[in-house]
Amino acid sequence: MAALHITDIESAINWWRARKPSFDGVTACAEVLALAETYALMVYYHEAECDEDSMPAAARAAWLAWYASTPDAPCIAICSTSQGDAICKGCGRTFDEVQRWTQMTPAEKRSTWRRITNEGTAWRFNRYAERSRETTPGSTPEPQPEPAASA
Repeated sequence: MAALHITDIESAINWWRARKPSFDGVTACAEVLALAETYALMVYYHEAECDEDSMPAAARAAWLAWYASTPDAPCIAICSTSQGDAICKGCGRTFDEVQRWTQMTPAEKRSTWRRITNEGTAWRFNRYAERSRETTPGSTPEPQPEPAASA
């Protein structure tokens, strides 16, 4: 079973804090309290991940509500796995991840998102965004570095 990273628990807590702010600056909503218990146990036991199935029901429900507010797939409609690449140049997912995406659990999807974000090599994170900036009407193209002289 896939694990939820502590940064996802943090993100969910912050999402709920913004969604249901404390009325007195001290009291947290039920969703934050449920997630905070899981977060505190992870910190106490020095765990970076927790199993999605072993989370208390209230914490899992709060996490799933946050998860539903995030983008589902990292796809940018430039799929090189359909051209035979083992890893998609557009989104960074493996062929297996692209094929299984609709059957993956939320934690499996978040784990994939975390990996591709940390790698940062997919076009969705660099080259594609750079091309978009270069071709925006009215924008000035960024200067390109000069090639190094060979010795």
